[in-house]
Amino acid sequence: MANVSVYNMEGKEVGTIELNDAVFGVEVNEHLLHMAVVHQLANKRQGTQKAKTRSEVSGGGRKPWRQKGTGHARQGSTRSPQWTGGGVVFAPTPRDYSFKMNKKEKRIALQSALSSKVNENKLIVVDEIKFDEIKTKKFQAVLDNLKVSKALVVLNENDKNVVLSAKNIPTVQTALTNTINVYDILKYNTVIVTKAAVATIEEVYA
Repeated sequence: MANVSVYNMEGKEVGTIELNDAVFGVEVNEHLLHMAVVHQLANKRQGTQKAKTRSEVSGGGRKPWRQKGTGHARQGSTRSPQWTGGGVVFAPTPRDYSFKMNKKEKRIALQSALSSKVNENKLIVVDEIKFDEIKTKKFQAVLDNLKVSKALVVLNENDKNVVLSAKNIPTVQTALTNTINVYDILKYNTVIVTKAAVATIEEVYA
C-alpha cells in the first residue's frame, strides 16, 4: 500500500496515511481513461445542430432558365447547393451523441485516474478543510500553503463555507466523493482530498 503524507491547512505535515491499492494503486488502463473522458464529453453534447438540405429549402420549384441556348450551364433549381440560398449538401441533423459504459468500466477508469495522480505525486491528502466564514482569501491561502494552483478539491460533506470560498477561484473546483469523475481528475493538475473523503472513496470504489 502506498504511504502518503497528510497535511494541515497551514501546509505542515501532520502524519501519514496508507492508501488502499485496490483504489489508488491499480495498473492504469489508458484505454478506459480515454473512453471515460469521451463518454462524459459526448453525453454533455446537445446534438441540436441542423441545416436544411435542398429538399427542405423553400422555393426553387421552377427551372430558372431553359435547358439549351442561353450560354449558361444547365440548372434545374435555384435551391441546388451551388446557388446562394441553396441547400447544404450533407446537412447536419439533430442526433444523440451519448453512449453507455458499464459499471465495471467506469469503476476501473476512476481507479486508474486516481492511481495516476498518486504515481505522479499529484494527490495531496489534508486532515480537514474547515472555515468559519465564506472567504475566498482563506481558501487561496490554503492553496498557497500547499503550493498548489490548479486543483480539484474532493470533500466528504457539502460544506457551504468551503464550497463558496472556492467558487470564485477559476482554477479550482470542488467535488463530493459521490460526484468525482475521470474528466475532472485528469483536467486538474492536483487532486486535494480530505482524510474523510479518502475513507469514503476507498469504501465505495474498492
